[in-house]
Amino acid sequence: MSLYRSVVWFAKGLREYTKSGYESACKDFVPHDLEVQIPGRVFLVTGGNSGIGKATALEIAKRGGTVHLVCRDQAPAEDARGEIIRESGNQNIFLHIVDLSDPKKIWKFVENFKQEHKLHVLINNAGCMVNKRELTEDGLEKNFAANTLGVYILTTGLIPVLEKEHDPRVQKGLGSCSSVQGLGMRSVSWSIQITVSSGGMLVQKLNTNDLQSERTPFDGTMVYAQNKVSERQQVVLTERWAQGHPAIHFSSMHPGWADTPGVRQAMPGFHARFGDRLRSEAQGADTMLWLALSSAAAAQPSGRFFQDRKPVSTHLPLATASSSPAEEEKLIEILEQLAQTFK
Repeated sequence: MSLYRSVVWFAKGLREYTKSGYESACKDFVPHDLEVQIPGRVFLVTGGNSGIGKATALEIAKRGGTVHLVCRDQAPAEDARGEIIRESGNQNIFLHIVDLSDPKKIWKFVENFKQEHKLHVLINNAGCMVNKRELTEDGLEKNFAANTLGVYILTTGLIPVLEKEHDPRVQKGLGSCSSVQGLGMRSVSWSIQITVSSGGMLVQKLNTNDLQSERTPFDGTMVYAQNKVSERQQVVLTERWAQGHPAIHFSSMHPGWADTPGVRQAMPGFHARFGDRLRSEAQGADTMLWLALSSAAAAQPSGRFFQDRKPVSTHLPLATASSSPAEEEKLIEILEQLAQTFK
C-alpha cells in the first residue's frame, strides 16, 4: 500500500476503531433498536465459538433466536455451545463442524442444511489470517480458501433457503455503550446476510490477477485485508449479491479493533501495543448484532458497508481503491468456476 494510504488508515483507526471510538459513536445509538425478542427466527453464525462471533451468538440466544454455530474445531465449539446455553437459558443452539477452507465440506454442509433447516439470517463472521503462504489439501492458498471462496460457496449455496423467508439478511458481523446486553423486548421478523470485514480493506485494491498471492511477496496482514472486504473481494461480493437478490438484505461491517483470541494469536505485536485501547468483544459485535436484529438496519439499502451502526465509505479520502465492473465480473466468474470444481 502507498505511504499515504497507510498513514491515513492508521490515523483513522486510532480515531474510530479503538475503544474510545466506540464510546464516542455509541452516544448516537438508539437504545430500543435492540430491545427485541426473536423466537422462531433462525441464525447461522460462522466462527461462533469465540470472539465477536460468540458474543453475537450469545445475544441472539438471549433474545430467543435459534442459533446454528458453524465452527472448525470440535472441542472449543462444544465448550462455546454449552456456555451459550447456560448463559442464555436457550436450548436451541446447534453445532456444525465445518472447515471453511475446505470447499468440498462446505458444499456437503450446505446440501444437508438445506434439506433439514430454515434460515433467516446468515452471519459470515469466521476469518483466517495465516502469515505464511500455506496451501490447503486442494492446493488453495488458505486465506483465500476460507475468507473468499468459502464465504462465496456458503452464501450462494444458502441463498435459496434465505429467499424462502420473510426479511432475510446476510451479514459478514445493546442499546448500551459499554456492553451488548438483552433487555425488555418486542418481537421482530425478517431475513439477512452479514459479512464481517477488516479495516485493512480500505488500503487494498481488488486484484483479480493474483487472488491466491502467487505472484507477489506474501504478507499475511495484507492478504487478510484483500480477503476480508466487499470491493476487495468480500465487499464486492456483498454489493453484487445485493444487486442480484433484492429479496435478501445484504450488508458488510467493520467491528473496529477488538480484543479477541484471533487478534491475540494472529497479531501479537499489534495486540501488545494497543491491547488497552482495543474494544471489548461485545463492542466489536454491536454493529453485527444491530444489522442482524434491528428494524432500523433493515430500512437501510442493501449492500452497504457499516461501522458503528452507520453506513460508511469503502474508500479512504483521496485514496480510492475502487474496482471496475469488468474486474468485479472477473472475480465472480473465477469464484463460480472454482466453486463448481469442488461441488
